[in-house]
Amino acid sequence: MDKRYKYEIRVTENLEAHWSDWFAGMDVQMASQGETILSGHLIDQAELIGLLYKIHALNLTIIAFRRIEIHQ
Repeated sequence: MDKRYKYEIRVTENLEAHWSDWFAGMDVQMASQGETILSGHLIDQAELIGLLYKIHALNLTIIAFRRIEIHQ
């Protein structure tokens, strides 16, 4: 059985929901103190690396990263 994971990446910058499509369809949610949480499912490590590249390209500051195993 393949494991599935949800990823959550918290950045210090404030992003609006319309960035979701650019970030591989991740949910973009405002958090406390102007931070943003990107969350959702990624297909594989390559998609994760692509997402991290986009975060880097916008010069966003990652303050937390979490991988959550989804039990099916």
